[in-house]
Amino acid sequence: MNREIIDINDCTILLEEASTDKTLVDICLFDEPVIAIAFYGKGDVGLKVKYKDETKEYHHTKGMVLSFYADSEVEFEHHVSADKPLQCLVIATTIRNLDQLPNGEGQFLEQFLAQLVHPKDHYVEGPVFSMTPEMYLLVEQFFSNTFESELKMMFYKSHMSALLSHYFGQLASQKTTAIDIPQLEKLNRAQEILLSDLSNPPSLTELAHQIGTNPNKLKKEFKAQFGVPVFKYLQNERLKKAHRLIKEEQKTIQETAWAVGYESLGSFSNAFEKKFGYRPSQV
Repeated sequence: MNREIIDINDCTILLEEASTDKTLVDICLFDEPVIAIAFYGKGDVGLKVKYKDETKEYHHTKGMVLSFYADSEVEFEHHVSADKPLQCLVIATTIRNLDQLPNGEGQFLEQFLAQLVHPKDHYVEGPVFSMTPEMYLLVEQFFSNTFESELKMMFYKSHMSALLSHYFGQLASQKTTAIDIPQLEKLNRAQEILLSDLSNPPSLTELAHQIGTNPNKLKKEFKAQFGVPVFKYLQNERLKKAHRLIKEEQKTIQETAWAVGYESLGSFSNAFEKKFGYRPSQV
């Protein structure tokens, strides 16, 4: 379990990651009443929200955005297992801090999430919907950044503002829709299949068959969910893995190219430079 808490102005960012070969329950409580927005990234952890004699359950959290008000009587249970890891980013503040939030966040909370600003129970749920591709990318960057000290804080401040801008923009556009669970499950399964074997992925037709859809529908829905076409996503993940192999595991460039599915060293180096702005030999 990795848990990081960052205080920025009058907001708190909570980053949680957990994976296990067995099962575990991660319990999260808040010391005082908060208004919060939770963004669930790559994992697909099970979630139970318990308060008084009530329990709300979420079985498919990957890509979910959940806004809520919760006081100290509310308990959040993440049920983590081998195939359902946890990756959750929470941005929280208190009602007493609303007037002091920068960039108009307090005004937007009052405007779009009034039921949370004026709660009538221990737990009040706001809008629940799927992240846009832009949100998904920002959340991923929170968990993959490598900055330290002052640069890290600068990164968190800028990305928190960007993430909240996209969130409130989505509410303002009134395009938020309920999560289509069957569709989301299929897309998450497609993503998992691609990530499980980056060096030898299935064709688009094979991938569509494995998740129970057709290639055209897969292309359209995958891009809508993740912001890029299927094999652009695959290429990005290959190159990110390649960067890690060279930098962290000291693999040679040839070993790395083979490990992520490139037979041509020239094609690998060109794709790497196009994505990162420098050659693999410069890592």
